Amino acid sequence: MAVRLNENQEIVKAVRQGLKERNGYCPCKINMSEDTKCMCKEFREQIADPNFEGYCHCLLYYKSKD
Repeated sequence: MAVRLNENQEIVKAVRQGLKERNGYCPCKINMSEDTKCMCKEFREQIADPNFEGYCHCLLYYKSKD
């Protein structure tokens, strides 16, 4: 399993700015809770699945199966 940043630097820059403005909470989620603190619960659960491959909700991270 490998988790990496999105290769699109504009997306990474925008999401990181959003994270900074929201004190580390996902800028793509309305609710600010421990579940939406980056790396969010939704993506942590997705990457726990060995068959999951794809981006987190806000496109900051990508998990590959390799």
